[in-house]
Amino acid sequence: MKNTISLLSILVCCFWGCKKDTPATTTTATTTTTTGSTGTTTSTFFAKGADVSWLTQMEASNYKFYNSSGTQQDCMQLLKDKGMNAIRLRVWVNPTDGWCNTADLVVKAKRASALGMKIMIDFHYSDSWADPSKQTKPAAWVNLDFNTLITTVHDYTQSVMNTLKANNITPDWVQVGNETNDGMLWENGRASTNMANFAKLVSAGYQAVKEVSSTTQVIVHISNGYDNSLFRWMFDGLKSNGAKWDIIGMSLYPTASNWQTYNTQCLTNMNDMVSRYSTPVMICEVGFAASDATTAKAFLTDLISKTKSISNGNGLGVFYWEPEAYNWMNYGLGAFDQSGKPTVALDAFAN
Repeated sequence: MKNTISLLSILVCCFWGCKKDTPATTTTATTTTTTGSTGTTTSTFFAKGADVSWLTQMEASNYKFYNSSGTQQDCMQLLKDKGMNAIRLRVWVNPTDGWCNTADLVVKAKRASALGMKIMIDFHYSDSWADPSKQTKPAAWVNLDFNTLITTVHDYTQSVMNTLKANNITPDWVQVGNETNDGMLWENGRASTNMANFAKLVSAGYQAVKEVSSTTQVIVHISNGYDNSLFRWMFDGLKSNGAKWDIIGMSLYPTASNWQTYNTQCLTNMNDMVSRYSTPVMICEVGFAASDATTAKAFLTDLISKTKSISNGNGLGVFYWEPEAYNWMNYGLGAFDQSGKPTVALDAFAN
C-alpha cells in the first residue's frame, strides 16, 4: 500500500531500501494444484485487479470517472470493462475520519461483489497507514500485553470476516498485514527484533480467516519485490517460527529508468519463492507515474506476462494500487488522467 501523505514512502522501504520491479515471457493461467506452507491449493484464475480503497472518499468529494469516450461511468465498472476481474480493499481498525473502517469496507466490497469481481481484503492492523516505515498499533490496542494482543488480532480479524460473511461476501484473498517488511504492530511484532512474535501475530490472523472461510487464501505481503534477500530473510524466519500462509505477496514500484531491471529481478525472486517455500506468489501492489502512461503500459504488460510465466500457474495475479486517484492527495502514481479518464496504462490488463 502507498502512504498518501508521503510519496517518499512509496519509493523508500524502511531500512530495507527502495521498491522496484520485473520484465516478461508468456503463458496463460490454467487449473493447477500447488502445495503451499499449509497444504494444497488450486488456482484456475489469474487476478487482474486494482486497489480502489479511496473510491468512496473520492466520490464523497464529488470526483467522477469517465470512459475513453467521455461518458461518466461507475469506477469499478469502468475498471472491469478495461479487463480487471478483482478488487483489493484496505481496512483500518478505527480511522479518525471513518474512511476504510469496517463499514466503509463493506460498502465497497458489496459493489465489487455485485459486479462479479473477486475480492482481496488488506488488513493494516492500524488506525491509519501501515507500510515499511510505520506499523503503528491501533490506539485501542496500545496498552495490551502481548498475549492479549494476539487474541485481539484474532478476534478483530474474525469480526471483520464475519461482518463480510453476513453481507454475503467471502473474500478470495486476505492479507494479514500490509507491507510487513519488518513485521507489524510495533514494537511487539517488529520482525528484526522478535521474529517469533511476528509469526504468532501472523498465525493469529491466519487462524481467524480460516475459521470463517476455509477457502480464503491468506497472504503475507512485503514490498520491494525485486529484493530476494529481504524475502528469504522474512519467509525463512516465519517458517522457522511456525507461521502459516498460503500466498507470498509483493509490491513493485519502478521508475522509467529501472523498470526492466526490476521486473527481471522480481521474476527471479518470484520463481525462488515458489521453489523455496512451495508457495504461489502474487503482485499485490504496483504503481507507475501517471504522467508516463505509455511506459507504464509497457511495464505492466511485461510484469503481467512474467507473472503468468511462473511454472504451474503459481503466479496468481497483479493488482494496481489506486489507479483511479487523479488530482487526489498529491498522489502521482495512478492510471487516470487529469480529466478522470483511464490512461493507456490500463490497456495492459485487457489480455
